Amino acid sequence: MQPLAERMRPRTLDEMTGQENLLGPGKPLRVQIERDELGSMILWGPPGCGKTTLALLVARLTKAEFVSFSAVLAGIKEIKEVMAEAERASRGGRRTTVFVDEVHRFNKAQQDAFLPYVEAGHILFIGATTENPSFEVIAPLLSRTKVYVLAPLSTPQIAELLRRALADNERGLGNENVDAGEEVLFRIASFANGDARSAYNTLELAVRSTAPGADGRRSLTSERLGEILQRKMLRYDKAGEEHYNLISALHKSVRNSDPDAALYWLARMLESGEDPLFLARRMVRMASEDIGLAEPGALAVTLAAKEAFDFIGAPEGYLALAQAAVYLSLAPKSNALYTAYGAVLEDVGKTEADPVPLHLRNAPTGLMSNLGYGKGYEYAHNYAEKVTAMTCLPDNLQGRSYYLPTDQGFEQRLRQRFEEIRKIKAQRAAAK
Repeated sequence: MQPLAERMRPRTLDEMTGQENLLGPGKPLRVQIERDELGSMILWGPPGCGKTTLALLVARLTKAEFVSFSAVLAGIKEIKEVMAEAERASRGGRRTTVFVDEVHRFNKAQQDAFLPYVEAGHILFIGATTENPSFEVIAPLLSRTKVYVLAPLSTPQIAELLRRALADNERGLGNENVDAGEEVLFRIASFANGDARSAYNTLELAVRSTAPGADGRRSLTSERLGEILQRKMLRYDKAGEEHYNLISALHKSVRNSDPDAALYWLARMLESGEDPLFLARRMVRMASEDIGLAEPGALAVTLAAKEAFDFIGAPEGYLALAQAAVYLSLAPKSNALYTAYGAVLEDVGKTEADPVPLHLRNAPTGLMSNLGYGKGYEYAHNYAEKVTAMTCLPDNLQGRSYYLPTDQGFEQRLRQRFEEIRKIKAQRAAAK
């Protein structure tokens, strides 16, 4: 009668999904667990990323008694009683792992109650929190623990967990004869927003509320899933044509300076379960490809939107992405940088073996100096305009121009500066 999420809880480190940076083979935390050389720790991460599971595995693999506290139920009296028992067990050679879920909900006095026992080594303290420990855990306890940051599970990782649950006859839903396509599993995983527990609950609800057909099999469809989630499932295939159609529509709406259309396509993709960070990465690309130096701030805005989403998550973080989409749409447009880089790549392919001109090379040794390294180099800061007539391209590319600023936005100022530099160089070349 246990919930699916509880039944499918990993029993070994190898069954853990995600957190490869902490629990992958050879990683420090995994090595400490396997060697039974752990110290007290705080696990910081979003809901459903595996904090409780990791604490249970630590207790099991280190052969320690496991005691769990809840901030909602435990008072100082209960904490002190358990701590006294843990101290007696420690003196008798037995270890106790104390797991404090939602440690950020414990007040200062409750957290203080653990301190003497953590410091004396009577308990292995493991706190779990969804909030920044720097602000929610008292400094003395924080200084006696190691903070490990757990990442939310990705959509593909959660989809894989759901596949395991459907195939597992012992702990999962393998005996329920469920037919669930990849699209349905990915939709469940997407709506879970990195929370494996939420995904398991949705899958279990979907299976239990779907009656078997004449063949005895339960068929999970997008329509049925939409009813369960109480929201319409938009037509979308993250790996198929519709994915590319929608991202193309968003990109071209931004390029055409249409903020209304950009917002529409952005919202449609987000509501269909697209990975928000994919959209953030695409908008960073737009900032350089379609706007460039016509509005240098566009790149900063898109990167800030990505950081904002990382910081507050969904759905509040969607507004940061919407802000970036509107900013990009209304920004002046220029593909001069994009075109220039393409032209440079073409020439690099033809001239990648060309030597660096001698006057641009450093001469750290006498031999190199005698060979002409650095001869003829002109130090720009020695000139009033900070510009010389010295050429800086390989000999085969002399006179080539790649970046041609437009008259859009900030590039208009850059073009004026470009013209000033050309005139100064021409005057200095003529004076030689």
